[in-house]
Amino acid sequence: MRKRQSVREKQSIFALMVAQLIIFAFSKGYELTLGDAWAKNGEGRKHSAKSKHYIRLAIDLNLFKDGKFLRKTEDHKELGAFWVSLGGIWGGDWKDGNHYEL
Repeated sequence: MRKRQSVREKQSIFALMVAQLIIFAFSKGYELTLGDAWAKNGEGRKHSAKSKHYIRLAIDLNLFKDGKFLRKTEDHKELGAFWVSLGGIWGGDWKDGNHYEL
């Protein structure tokens, strides 16, 4: 029987996955800045009540190529596919392309 992972254990796995995603993005010529990496309930930008941002298992990444800010979900498609290959959930499946979660 497989042991259920704690939130803290999932956060460690998530951090490693984000590091891999960032390295992948830069290797493809993209640059990234961090968007929402954690949200405190009721503060700042509103997230849904079940948002993984609240438990530090989601991150929004700002994507750039050749100095241009890429805002469209389609712009994140290559990174989204890589993220899913790592076992993550990509927000592009619901039109939130810069959202990556575990």
